[in-house]
Amino acid sequence: MSQKIDHQKPNIVLIMTDQQRADTIAELGHPWMQTPNLDRLVKQGTSFTNCFVTSPVCVSSRASVFLGAYPHTTNVYTNFETWQPNWVSWLAQAGYHCVNIGKMHINPYDAKGGFHQRFFVENKDRPLFLEDHERALYDEWDKALKARGLEKPSRYTRVRDDRDAFLKNLGCFTWETDDDMHPDNFVGDTAVWWLEDRKANSPFFLQIGFPGPHPPYDPTDEFLAIYKDTEFPHRAASQQELAQQPKMHQQLRQSMVDFNIDSVAWRENLTDEDIQRLHRYYAANVSMIDQKVGQIIDCLDKQGHLDNTIVIFCSDHADALGEHGHIQKWTMYDCVTRVPLVFWAPDRVKQQQQCDDLVQLMDIAPTILQFAGIDPPSNWEALAMNKMLTSGCWDEQDPNEKLRDHVYAELGRDHIQSGAEHVIMRRDNRWKYVIYPGTQDGELYDLNNDRNETENLWHDPQFLEQRKDAMIEILAWSSLGNFRGNRPQPKKPQTPMKI
Repeated sequence: MSQKIDHQKPNIVLIMTDQQRADTIAELGHPWMQTPNLDRLVKQGTSFTNCFVTSPVCVSSRASVFLGAYPHTTNVYTNFETWQPNWVSWLAQAGYHCVNIGKMHINPYDAKGGFHQRFFVENKDRPLFLEDHERALYDEWDKALKARGLEKPSRYTRVRDDRDAFLKNLGCFTWETDDDMHPDNFVGDTAVWWLEDRKANSPFFLQIGFPGPHPPYDPTDEFLAIYKDTEFPHRAASQQELAQQPKMHQQLRQSMVDFNIDSVAWRENLTDEDIQRLHRYYAANVSMIDQKVGQIIDCLDKQGHLDNTIVIFCSDHADALGEHGHIQKWTMYDCVTRVPLVFWAPDRVKQQQQCDDLVQLMDIAPTILQFAGIDPPSNWEALAMNKMLTSGCWDEQDPNEKLRDHVYAELGRDHIQSGAEHVIMRRDNRWKYVIYPGTQDGELYDLNNDRNETENLWHDPQFLEQRKDAMIEILAWSSLGNFRGNRPQPKKPQTPMKI
């Protein structure tokens, strides 16, 4: 029997996966997935089906969440810029015990970031043996593997063991060592251990960062078997679609072919069979995380926290998984910028609500602060969603009071996305614009007639005036007049490995 623990402020558990698509929860209309525990959160909570990130890369997106602002305000555009959260320390000052378990992607990785405790676990595919590599540090997962005498699977071990298989697998591998040492199992188990071991009666903010389903796509045999006969609705891109894409896209795809980013040996001319394989491995990774989410919820119940805990499930961005000819992130397609967002709390959040209003992932920041009784800064660009969580979506009451009419995302040049200095996306319910300042390239999609974003209308003469007006609005919003001079250039990381 669970013991009920009472304190005035609610516990807050923020679960953030890495690179999880919005179409990976069965209860949200994606029956090819097997996600019973996430389905439970959806049924008993409020889900936002049009939640968009502010940047299609990990660090920039997370910086927005933990700083409450867009990249052009945070000055964090890529994965290699230094940043630390601000509002975690505000929770601590308000009496919260603040703990991170798993991935936060603070730079530097081992910074405290306002947390009292951090059990940090970073990307799966990091080199540890290269002494001069700036990412060659040991996190909690690395230490656990070492203590057990296990070698961490990575692109280096996989190339060494079977080079031909590595080159044809598209980043898909069955987990090679002990199941409980898979990073998602390790993070989930560590979170359960922490909850079981905690004795304090103060409210807590627990941020759990699962490394998956970010590649390598590496489920255990047990979970891969679940999807062996599953048919996914996704298909390979046509040559016509690829020909309409901006030059930045061509260069990005070539970077993926040239370098084996995160154990993904990419190639052109994908087949539908390739796409199915990618989705099967990826979905299996998601189902592994789903199991751990269920165990965390059960532990909260057992420890007496369930009636006074707000659980938030989300992801920092998504993954193209071969759609549009792309893998991973660095583009502005919905399959990359739209992510799951679910709020769950027995007595504080409206149940069985699926809200299709446009929101940004960073909007969870002021929402969390309001739940904790803290007023968010008035100059934040993030907007609180608390009224939507308790009273219902705005479109159910007054269409003129929606939280957002449109959403934005931004991206800067790095060593992988090297084809554009800057990329900005503006999306509303009908139109998506993607501009590349300083170039003639761009993307324009009519989402009413082209939901999958396969027909780029940017150079269609009938949309030239519309395109011009949108560019003026976007550039005014981002205030990019002196972008090149104002933006600090990140330290260039080591060149990715070629095989």
